[in-house]
Amino acid sequence: MFDSEIIFLRDLEIKDALTSRHWRNDPEIWKYTASRPNCYITEEIETEWIKNVLADKTRKTLAICLKEDSRYVGNVQVTNIKDDEAVFHLFIGDKTVWGKGIGSAATLKMVEFAKNNLKLKKLTLWVNLENIAAKKAYLKAGFVPVDDKGNMEVILR
Repeated sequence: MFDSEIIFLRDLEIKDALTSRHWRNDPEIWKYTASRPNCYITEEIETEWIKNVLADKTRKTLAICLKEDSRYVGNVQVTNIKDDEAVFHLFIGDKTVWGKGIGSAATLKMVEFAKNNLKLKKLTLWVNLENIAAKKAYLKAGFVPVDDKGNMEVILR
């Protein structure tokens, strides 16, 4: 049985740059993504990125943390918020928790947050079709494929 209560979401904080910069410099983490860093990410670069994210009113980025020890393991966000719609993104940086349902739990919680807190009506995303775990997480949260290129959406009711 899947347990969505294994994690909690919290606001991203400047201090998270100390952890997330290491993830952004690990090429294995970026294997299935469309965008990846094009330079070595220093603490300063990551801190500036987080400051910009926090100031951007067209996105909401939350830190994914484990309930058992409050460890920060990734980010989940909606971007390009406009007209009750947004683009969904998920990033699990801590490879020790890959395959443990964290992505599914974070997706479910962010979909709920987008609906209840941000009052969004639709989320879209793109998933690399080779990323089987991500596709499963998105399907569990109600996303449906809209084409054969990896685009998916969920209508929030």
